[in-house]
Amino acid sequence: MNLAFVGCGNITRRHARLLAKRHPEVQRFFASRDAARADSCNRDLAGAGAFGTYEAAIGDARVDTVFVATPTAQHLELTLAALAGGKHVIVEKPPFMRSADFTEVERAAMTHGRRVFVAENYYYRPLTRRLREVITSGAIGEVRYLIVKALKEQKTGGWRNDEALAGGGALFEGGIHWINLLGGIGLTIDTVHGYRPGRTDTIERSILVVARYAEGAVGALYHAWDTPSLLKGLRLSRIYGTSGSVAFESNGLFVAVAGPRPSISFPGLRDISGYGAMFDDFIECIRTGREPEMTLARARRDLELVEMAYRAI
Repeated sequence: MNLAFVGCGNITRRHARLLAKRHPEVQRFFASRDAARADSCNRDLAGAGAFGTYEAAIGDARVDTVFVATPTAQHLELTLAALAGGKHVIVEKPPFMRSADFTEVERAAMTHGRRVFVAENYYYRPLTRRLREVITSGAIGEVRYLIVKALKEQKTGGWRNDEALAGGGALFEGGIHWINLLGGIGLTIDTVHGYRPGRTDTIERSILVVARYAEGAVGALYHAWDTPSLLKGLRLSRIYGTSGSVAFESNGLFVAVAGPRPSISFPGLRDISGYGAMFDDFIECIRTGREPEMTLARARRDLELVEMAYRAI
């Protein structure tokens, strides 16, 4: 498998290092509009080659999979170009500027006989898997309330401060992960409503999202990039059911279940972000043709829910 990263930012370096350790059989190429930057990535990360344009990587016969890791505004164009060039595509999240873009992408994937995957690592986090197990097993009865805290201070710069390139504020760029978690723990979100505290004349950095579930539960996501938290990101979240409750550290350090069968677990630090499991799944899907755990339908729904929250604001 020969994979070309299109875009040479920090996330590309992180992914490339992980792939080198976990899947050394995958040859990694690097493409940037700045040839020197692509060369630097290729040199620093022991790559198989570098390209001074995105088009060169997409058009190279050696490359069979393209990983789109550019500003969100460029994702759709590059995804469609890669599909037309006969490549499978992994696209960073948020995947596209609008949920409606999925229709065009799905049509192109079918036309060219290639696969598209959205790199939503939160669905693969050990924390998310453990919460799914607890909820679907009925260990706390019927779920009534979810309180998820994702508050921290996060400085941004460059294209992430440009709504035209990023697609939105903190909820769109980073909060979509937490929307995925809310919808990926064994319950089905019907509707969401967004509430924005503080100033409204700048790009959004704080939001409260209230979710109603088909199963009757209500969830509240507190998401911010401008609110301090303990140790710059340590947060405690809770889920309450009719016969028990769950307390968990939002990053996934521990999950404590209170109820008929109390337990405490530490989902795992080796792949706490879920990136390893995500790449394992995607690579196997490309090789075997099966569907990924993180489907395009789920990725579309995440983006639809973010849009719903923004419309409410």
